[in-house]
Amino acid sequence: MLVRLATTASIEFLIALRNRWVVIAAAMMGLFALVLSVAGAAPTGDIGVDHLSVTVASLTSLAVYLVPLIALLVSFDAIAGEAERGTLALHLTYPVSRGEILGGKLAAQTAVIALAVGTGYAVAAITSFALGGAGAVAGLAALWRLVWTSVLLGATFLSLGHMLSCLARRPSGAAGLGVALWLVAVVLYDLGLLAGIVADDGGGFTTRVFPWLLVANPADSFRIYNLAASEAVGAASGLAGAAASIATWKPLASLLFWPVAAALMARAAFGRVLP
Repeated sequence: MLVRLATTASIEFLIALRNRWVVIAAAMMGLFALVLSVAGAAPTGDIGVDHLSVTVASLTSLAVYLVPLIALLVSFDAIAGEAERGTLALHLTYPVSRGEILGGKLAAQTAVIALAVGTGYAVAAITSFALGGAGAVAGLAALWRLVWTSVLLGATFLSLGHMLSCLARRPSGAAGLGVALWLVAVVLYDLGLLAGIVADDGGGFTTRVFPWLLVANPADSFRIYNLAASEAVGAASGLAGAAASIATWKPLASLLFWPVAAALMARAAFGRVLP
């Protein structure tokens, strides 16, 4: 099983290299990280924290938009594309289970996300040490936390992209569903919660329901978990109050739960795809 899984993953990673997804994702993360690192150099003296901590807080707000988008772009045609090209039926004739095919794709594409975020955050760290000196060491723990949580967030949206790819059956439909999912999960979800808070005016929704709805979203859990322990949280996000009031284990549990749940949903959807 492990050999078949590794073989599938290596093939998928070579396909990602051929399609330039590795280069594109790493370049996007590196460019944005560089810009945020340079732009974040000015206020560090005013807020009394090191340059890297400020950069990590800014990268958190960036990654919550960019990492899910990259993951969906990488994964939306994983099944639908092969079905349209006719290679899926061929793969299903091999002595490889559907779970192994999907697991290999997920492993390879998670490696793409890991390389992208690793490249981007390495650029941020190097720039922070160049501009902020040795004091940037204080932000390394926050940067490492951002790295592995970004990979978890990416793995979640990779599996959700696989699920949409199975449901759509065509790459064009999967792409449309991916864009819709990104808009709802990353943009519209928070706007809906904000509208609920305004309408509730400090009632039961705000005090009891809102915190749970916030951590139920993997994107919000990622942002809250990383900002909760950041000394520069107030400088980078309007979620400072939420990050401080929600117990740290809740967003962490959500981050650990979603990759598993999304992978199971993708496997269930793949089981309904006919060769």
